[in-house]
Amino acid sequence: MKFKRVLLKLSGESLMGEQKYGIDDKRLGEYAKQISEIVRRGVQVGIVIGGGNIFRGLSGAGRGFDRVKGDQMGMLATVINSLALASALDNEGVKARVLTAVRMEPIGEFYTRDKAIETLERGEVTIFSAGTGNPYFTTDTGSSLRGIEIKADVMLKGTRVDGIYTADPEKDPTATKFDEITYDEIYKRGLKVMDLTATTMCKENNLPIIVFDMDTVGNLMKVVSGENIGTLVHN
Repeated sequence: MKFKRVLLKLSGESLMGEQKYGIDDKRLGEYAKQISEIVRRGVQVGIVIGGGNIFRGLSGAGRGFDRVKGDQMGMLATVINSLALASALDNEGVKARVLTAVRMEPIGEFYTRDKAIETLERGEVTIFSAGTGNPYFTTDTGSSLRGIEIKADVMLKGTRVDGIYTADPEKDPTATKFDEITYDEIYKRGLKVMDLTATTMCKENNLPIIVFDMDTVGNLMKVVSGENIGTLVHN
């Protein structure tokens, strides 16, 4: 395996699968299977999962929710997704532990960096939920922060598209894909890979990102094996 410890960022939206909201059991099962395969090959896996399939703080603010309350609702949505993923991993015979950035025992254990690293070293999948525990920060920023704290070799951003393009490939048929790109180039081109706070944190702490299509079964194993799929972002 090319990477020993990874931070996998999953979007809440992709958990919807074919549905309009909520969690699609089939997609959840596919994710759990892919993750369990790399764990069995000795990769230490930390996961941050978004909450957009249940509630998005930012769009909630647009619908008249107070931004802080909306973001707190979004944090709780990530906890629901994290519990679902932990349960699906248990079904695959892989131990998973949910750590929360906001105290809510007995639902999950309160996050500390030492506890997270200990859990990873035991070979358990460690799921970081409730974002950073603060409003105004996205789960992208949460995953950058956790990736840096646990000293991950790479952040793997699993999305619906197979990498970073010059424009949105779903809207612009002429968009071309980058095999690799620097953080500075992302700023210059104004590409929406992650929010700026998250991108800056990865740049300043030298955490490379690989953006890849997680919805194609088998891709996660290819990425951690070092196959050249997706787009690598680096300094």
